[in-house]
Amino acid sequence: MSVAQRERAAFAALVVMAVAAWALAPTYPDYDAYHHLIWGRDLLHGVAPGFETFAAPTQHPLYIAIGALLSLAGEDGGRLLVLVTLLCHAALTAASYALGRALFGRWPAILGALFVGSSFAFLLYAVRAFVDVPFLALVVWAAALEVARPRRGVLPMALLACAGLLRPEAWVLAGLYWLWCLPGRELRARLALLALVLAAPVVWALVDLAVTGDPLYSLHGTTALAELLDRERGIARVPGAFVTFLADVARPPVALAGVAGIVIAVRRYGVKRMAVPLALLGTGALTFIATGIAGLSIIQRYLTLPAVALCVLAGYAVLGFTTLQPGPLRERWRMGAVAALVLGLAFLAVKASSFARLADELRFIRSTHAQLSTLLQSPAVREGMRCGALTFPTYRLVPDARWQLDAPDVLVRSRAEDPRPGAVNVYLTGDAKFQRRFGRADGVSRSTNAPPADEPALRSGPFAVYVAPRC
Repeated sequence: MSVAQRERAAFAALVVMAVAAWALAPTYPDYDAYHHLIWGRDLLHGVAPGFETFAAPTQHPLYIAIGALLSLAGEDGGRLLVLVTLLCHAALTAASYALGRALFGRWPAILGALFVGSSFAFLLYAVRAFVDVPFLALVVWAAALEVARPRRGVLPMALLACAGLLRPEAWVLAGLYWLWCLPGRELRARLALLALVLAAPVVWALVDLAVTGDPLYSLHGTTALAELLDRERGIARVPGAFVTFLADVARPPVALAGVAGIVIAVRRYGVKRMAVPLALLGTGALTFIATGIAGLSIIQRYLTLPAVALCVLAGYAVLGFTTLQPGPLRERWRMGAVAALVLGLAFLAVKASSFARLADELRFIRSTHAQLSTLLQSPAVREGMRCGALTFPTYRLVPDARWQLDAPDVLVRSRAEDPRPGAVNVYLTGDAKFQRRFGRADGVSRSTNAPPADEPALRSGPFAVYVAPRC
């Protein structure tokens, strides 16, 4: 079997594993993803998406389009969106290998891809249908194609344009890539690439303008949401968060190896050869700093792109000796790699709980979804909603319920938005984890989850339901 055949077989195995994981360990989208499914469904129904809904996340145009397509499957669209992101996780792992192979060769690429594919953060993002996973797959494939054939132009830029409809970091990368591609191109080719650079931000602004009347609503809304939820933000918090978040996503040993990989690779190959991974690192870092300057929330997901680059570079730092001819340097590097792997395995042994945490999270997600579904299907809730709105203490479960009920925002809301009781009022009485996840939320008073003294009309798992007198 040739190398190309083995690579295709490995990618096919990744796809089969993704589908098997989706089928055997069912999970469901997160808060942001449910909003995009609802917005996509609204578009198909001729209703303007509710970008200005209380505590709504930032919209991502391509994800809304995907949500619209998957909403044709009805409630199963949520599960299908998880399948999409799991397949994108497989594509991201394959792209990391392709990038590492083009830069350093096969063995460093395999290890770098393993670092990416086994990251707890990336796996969690995939099983919760985070927009970050397809974004990363598109960007890293664009990077791999560029390294394989420098200044390739249209195909990598088209991938960056699609990525720019998922996350704005791709706009910066597309602009830098356009400058990189200018030498040796005619004016017509330059303008064609420039059109791809501008496509994503223009479409994003047009969607904001059409829905809200403000072409910069995503920026303004994200800033306002950070203030509303009292999230960590500000430039003073960026340095500490940068180091902590990057180490958490890549894992500390991998992040340290990645830093070593930067130094070794630049010294051996030069800055020009390493321009692509350095651009991924630099763009991610600059974007993270810009979020602090702009007053946006400082969150871990904004550092996923440099984390992937560090994983790829870590593969080179550990197994880069395989690219050398036999000799003293190769032997010293090999011995250092053995020591690094031993230390890394020791760290994983200590932190093996990460995989147990993922399994626990999957069980928690399934349990919560099943309990909420049971609640929403109960006759008392269905009958009560004929008289008015269903309310929750915080906004956390609102999009899940709206998606399952196919209900507008006026019929399912949170008491954090409007403290007035609805026709059906849900209070959360579950364990500490359930309370922390759904009964409380940043910027929300705990009084929203203080149930009345009388007996509820219905108890369903961790939910206590109070139904107003019939109207």
